[in-house]
Amino acid sequence: MMALDKHTWKQQVKRLFVGFDSIDVPGRVEDQIRNIVLTFILMWLLAMLPTQTLMKFAVPLYTAGVALLIAVAMFGLTKKGAKRWLNVGMVIQPSEIMKIAMPLMLAWYFQKREGNIRWFDYLVAMVLLGLPVGLIAKQPDLGTGLLVAAAGLYVIYLAGLSWKLILPVLVAVVIGIGTVLAVQDKICQPGVEWYFLHDYQKHRVCTLLDPTSDPLGKGFHTIQSVIAIGSGGLKGTQAHLEFIPEKHTDFIFAVFAEEFGLIGEAVLLVLYLLLVARGLVIAASGATLFGRLLAGSVTMIFFTYAFVNMGMVSGILPVVGVPLPFMSYGGTALVTLGLGIGILMSVAREKRLMQS
Repeated sequence: MMALDKHTWKQQVKRLFVGFDSIDVPGRVEDQIRNIVLTFILMWLLAMLPTQTLMKFAVPLYTAGVALLIAVAMFGLTKKGAKRWLNVGMVIQPSEIMKIAMPLMLAWYFQKREGNIRWFDYLVAMVLLGLPVGLIAKQPDLGTGLLVAAAGLYVIYLAGLSWKLILPVLVAVVIGIGTVLAVQDKICQPGVEWYFLHDYQKHRVCTLLDPTSDPLGKGFHTIQSVIAIGSGGLKGTQAHLEFIPEKHTDFIFAVFAEEFGLIGEAVLLVLYLLLVARGLVIAASGATLFGRLLAGSVTMIFFTYAFVNMGMVSGILPVVGVPLPFMSYGGTALVTLGLGIGILMSVAREKRLMQS
């Protein structure tokens, strides 16, 4: 009986690290523990750096990131129809660098222009943002491009971009969404081409509009994840019977919701909201404009990660490769988010040092 209890305990611990029923993959637990340890080390080191030191990394990191993205476009590695990786002795994905480099660069730029920010500066910021986002979109990588664009737009908005410029864009987006909904039956036909999107992106949008149009194909992921979320309770069937794809990475929220039900989802949402609230408090009290803009952007990126992941799993957003913060298996996103926490700690630490 003691052996059985010990075995059950080990299984539960493993599920916390790797996404429930994916414990049958050899080495996954060890890999994730290694990722967590590495993340904590990098987070602590970054937290010890003053924001003035972080500013020195902004231009070199941004420049290196853009150069690597250009190198990917020229001679990158292609996998599953996407050219996103570069072999530099080891295989890396340069677009991930921009998730941190982008807000660093724009926060640095506006810090240099503090007290004299004009409309032209917002135009320059949009160019700085558009270059890497365009290169990432060309790979194509919709999920990463969305996150990098969001990180930059948050900085530009927090730097004081007027609502007179934001409102027309929002109106255009609403009109565009309404138009797509009105003519979805026509534009989602097999023979209709979307010249501004790749075929797989068209399928994702059309699947979002009507997952039942291809229940065993493109709509399978969304349908099964929605079923899992709607049938929350201990020992759910969708995850255990392998109906949910990528259940340890992008779709881990569906597994979590099925296993822990509404109460578990509510607790997780509260934890994310507390994280975002604390980050915004740190951003509001930052000692410098650079610190405030950087902390605010990083905080809103946490919100974006969680919102987009839960939205796509729940069927209200297209399926994109965005993991759930601190829940999904994988090292790259975990390290990136850990660096974001380290930045928030650095900004908060600087404020305390100035007050002492």
